Amino acid sequence: MDQHEIDEELAATGAQELLTTTAAAHLAYVGEDGTPRVIPVGFHWTGSQVVIATATTSPKVAALAARPDVAVSIDAGMTPSGARALSLRGRAEVTIVDGVVPEYLEMSRLTMDPDAAAAFEQAVRGMYEQMARIAITPTWARFYDFGAGRMPRFLRERAEKSSA
Repeated sequence: MDQHEIDEELAATGAQELLTTTAAAHLAYVGEDGTPRVIPVGFHWTGSQVVIATATTSPKVAALAARPDVAVSIDAGMTPSGARALSLRGRAEVTIVDGVVPEYLEMSRLTMDPDAAAAFEQAVRGMYEQMARIAITPTWARFYDFGAGRMPRFLRERAEKSSA
């Protein structure tokens, strides 16, 4: 997938909504033992990267340093007509930062009122001397909006065939 195609997928209104109003995603990667993992993570979208923050001792930090290829899924909707999903692939770049990853605090502001976010920031700053910043630049992206008919090609073809 070239950058223009990635940008088109990410620019879709529904994709932007998921990236900017959702704080939870699923990260898929290969663990140090060679087996797959899918874990829930909080994230912040910078406009070009998905950023995840974690403790430097988190098992995913070492695993991603060894095998940086990842997939990320962000989804919403509880019914077939409301189901939307953004699937991303990319390479994780892990950086150890002093203090708290700034995007971690930005993410908290999305889900908390100002007083709760301030209390969270104070607690987090007392908890971490360093954090791992995991930045994922999408190398592939696909946005699905099942209610609007934006679905995987194989499914769309099947639906078109059955309604003909």
